[in-house]
Amino acid sequence: MKLTTTISHLNGSIRVPGDKSISHRSIIFGSLAEGVTKVYDILRGEDVLSTMQVFRDLGVEIEDKDGVITIQGVGMDGLKAPKNALDMGNSGTSIRLISGVLAGAEFEVEMFGDDSLSKRPMDRVTLPLKNGSQHFWSNRARLATFTLERD
Repeated sequence: MKLTTTISHLNGSIRVPGDKSISHRSIIFGSLAEGVTKVYDILRGEDVLSTMQVFRDLGVEIEDKDGVITIQGVGMDGLKAPKNALDMGNSGTSIRLISGVLAGAEFEVEMFGDDSLSKRPMDRVTLPLKNGSQHFWSNRARLATFTLERD
């Protein structure tokens, strides 16, 4: 089937469904920015909700109301040590991206995932952490349960 048209211009707007990758990053960047970030049409899947909860656990105020996520960003140095280990759920994207963010944090943090995530190899995250200046400890070689420690 071939579509042809004689229309010379288009006026209006289009709304596309939320995207998981962009949704994760919007939560992360909004949390690390200083001030208010509003995110519209976020994908509200379990993985993205895990990322939102992790940043709440790190002291970021995140409100989800009427289809808009409002993030009170705390800046790069404003994250707080969580009271408990950070639960990444089943989100490989969350644990990979957030471990990089927290590698420079001034506090110790433990991260873990559900049974499925905990069985996935994490070499592409753990090897750079081990080779960097961070103290890294994992109770399961190459798997998604680990702690980033400070001196």
